[in-house]
Amino acid sequence: MILARAPFRISLGGGGTDLPSYYSLYGGFILSAAINKYLYVYVNRPAADDLIRVKYSRYEQVTSPDEVQHDLIRPALQWLNFNGSLEIVSMADVPAGTGLGSSGTYLVAVLTALFELKREKVRHQVLAEHACHIEMNLAGHPVGKHDHYLAAFGGITCLDIDTDGQVQVSPLDVSITTLEEFRSNVLLFYTGVARSSREILEEQNQDTLGGRDTVVDSLHRTKDLGYRIKEALEQGDLERFGLLLAEHWENKKRRSEKISDRDIDRWYGIARENGALGGKIMGAGGGGFFMFYCPNSHKLRLREALGSEGLREMPYDFDFEGAKVLVNF
Repeated sequence: MILARAPFRISLGGGGTDLPSYYSLYGGFILSAAINKYLYVYVNRPAADDLIRVKYSRYEQVTSPDEVQHDLIRPALQWLNFNGSLEIVSMADVPAGTGLGSSGTYLVAVLTALFELKREKVRHQVLAEHACHIEMNLAGHPVGKHDHYLAAFGGITCLDIDTDGQVQVSPLDVSITTLEEFRSNVLLFYTGVARSSREILEEQNQDTLGGRDTVVDSLHRTKDLGYRIKEALEQGDLERFGLLLAEHWENKKRRSEKISDRDIDRWYGIARENGALGGKIMGAGGGGFFMFYCPNSHKLRLREALGSEGLREMPYDFDFEGAKVLVNF
């Protein structure tokens, strides 16, 4: 029996430039932080029969990988040439569809467990690229490389993506003092709205490939903001970081009308009125988690204001381990 996990992440800057429709033309940049909320995957080889069992929000029991309905498990098993008796069970600290990278995190956790079952040791870079290939090319999901790399590497991490898809991974050069202040002042609130990112991402891909000026210009600016956010954090200028978040959010909304709505705009306005310097919805948008930067003296007021709107704060810390095997026996 093997139990593996991979961390979810919060995007700090550059989100959307990791999609191939953009980086293949212009190169991409992402700054993101893995957090101590995890997706867990248990795998086992039952001795009683040769069936494949997959348990998630559904339960599947089939005789071959080709029959698996889960659109990430099926290509993963085919890619790794798995056959015979196998059981895969997953559970998570946060719901899917909340902007924290759930599908990429799930796939990285699954692959971590399956490679361990095969007794193959793979580097984080290789693990991330396997996950990218399976989800982007084999499953055909309209996603980028961000989630897979953060789930594999963990940490507060910069991803420089070349036009050929090669990813240079480097840790953010940030002081312990800045890190502690960041952790204290960056708050996460769940909107209670789960949504699929597929429609928003498909629209962005089409608009980027079609050369729609508003979307392409927004992504150029997003990448520039990612670099500026990196600089602000490395210089320890957290107030500037908060203000850049506000700029990032306003720019992000230019890409699609589906990224925000009346409720999201209202919550954002309430947060700004109650001490938040800036914030943004995690992931593609439309719901999920809101991230705000709020200086110490205003946090209680912000918590009370958003709590009265029904938003729930999620405590967190950073994860610096990335994907790992917890149990193997």
